[in-house]
Amino acid sequence: MPEPTSKPIRNIVFDMGGVLMNFDGPYFASLFTDTPEDAALLQGALFGTTMWSLLDSGTITHETMRRYAESHLPERLHPNLRQCIAHWPEHSEPFSATNELAIRLKGEGYGIYLLSNASTRIMEQLGHAPVLPHLDGYVVSAMERLMKPDPAIYQLLCVRYDLDPAECVFVDDNLDNCIGAEAAGMRSFHFTREPGHDAAALEAFVRELS
Repeated sequence: MPEPTSKPIRNIVFDMGGVLMNFDGPYFASLFTDTPEDAALLQGALFGTTMWSLLDSGTITHETMRRYAESHLPERLHPNLRQCIAHWPEHSEPFSATNELAIRLKGEGYGIYLLSNASTRIMEQLGHAPVLPHLDGYVVSAMERLMKPDPAIYQLLCVRYDLDPAECVFVDDNLDNCIGAEAAGMRSFHFTREPGHDAAALEAFVRELS
């Protein structure tokens, strides 16, 4: 674990799902089915399987993901599955508080970056985020064949954009990913949208370290 540092923070690195955008598999599945029972089946075969992580890692294709999910669903739900795969990103909504904070910090001179475990279709989801045109750079797991919390993916971000990890705060809703960032030399903020771990608390954390 790196030694504590007193360097001021110059860059904020955001996760996407759960921080800048919502990612709610059960909700997405419910939009493409007619009953709670069918929604649960679709969720379990698609978003709720470990295969989804393989998609985010770039190990499998979307076509493989579709075929796997079909094999775990009754045939009558195959059209629902195809519609869900095609259109769920349209229903991923931005969290206004974190997007507004990121844009404000960018205006104050901070570097704003994205580091996400996501598939190669990330822009279909991230395209709804107001912060997108303000990003200074991004690293996506499926494009790199690396995933958080492996310290290597945080190090890749820093090398690619010439960042000092000691000058970065990483923000994620997954505590393991925060620990991975710290192993790579960053400081981290565990974001949960609850009081004390929300956008206001994140802003206070950044101000204190700057």
